[in-house]
Amino acid sequence: MPTPEEPLEEAANRAASSRISRKTVLRAAAALGATPLLAHGGIALARDRRTAEKPLAATPQCHDGDEPTIEQIEGPYFKPNSPLRTSLITDSTRGTRLTVTGYVFSRTCRPIAGALLDFWQADDNGDYDNTGYTFRGHQFSTAQGAFSLTTIVPGLYPGRTRHIHVKLQSPGQPIITTQLYFPGEPRNNTDTIFDARLLMNVRQAGPAREATYDFVLDAPQGPTTPPTTPPSGTWAAGTPYRAGDVVTYAGSSYRCIQAHTAITGWEPPNVPALWQRS
Repeated sequence: MPTPEEPLEEAANRAASSRISRKTVLRAAAALGATPLLAHGGIALARDRRTAEKPLAATPQCHDGDEPTIEQIEGPYFKPNSPLRTSLITDSTRGTRLTVTGYVFSRTCRPIAGALLDFWQADDNGDYDNTGYTFRGHQFSTAQGAFSLTTIVPGLYPGRTRHIHVKLQSPGQPIITTQLYFPGEPRNNTDTIFDARLLMNVRQAGPAREATYDFVLDAPQGPTTPPTTPPSGTWAAGTPYRAGDVVTYAGSSYRCIQAHTAITGWEPPNVPALWQRS
């Protein structure tokens, strides 16, 4: 309990940091090749899950044997072939600006490079674009497993709380589908799909908001990942490709420049971020 003189925010910070060990933070930072910033005994990486409402345990804490990010339904508004981009907005986009950052980890607390993250959400009015690709886009995690999404806080529509949809895929592994949620939303208590394990850490940043969330994928990963032999033959959907793999498509040769699993719509000429003509 806080003392009468102790601000509630400081008490919340102290309570949150007591549940997250410095060893856990240092190990996660070492996996990223980064130096963690520690203040007041707390942490300054994405696994800092404190909210303005109340302290939350790290979700997920990154330790050996950790449970993977839970899956949720896709919903009726998913569309394949979203554009490759990290920003879903323009200068004229209506709504409260939101930046979501975090990392994609394996269950052994190692960052996953080249993981696919495909986001889609409602606009400021709570509507989905079902004819085009507004508020839809995919990206790949960096060599350090990091991702960053620039968007807006999604609007509400009947029966649901605020949320962002995402599909994730570690290279060569199955796709999982889930949703991210916002703390402090009144509809969190009435939304039958809502799961507190998928709450982002959200804070106000001037007129905008900043959020963090780390994904954990059930992907096999040892200390090192051996390279694969470049496949021969033509490009084929469903094939896991790694950087350096060479394929042919429509009579031309292409070299893979970003690890991914091929899907229809991502033929080499269509995705220069994934394939370079050689």
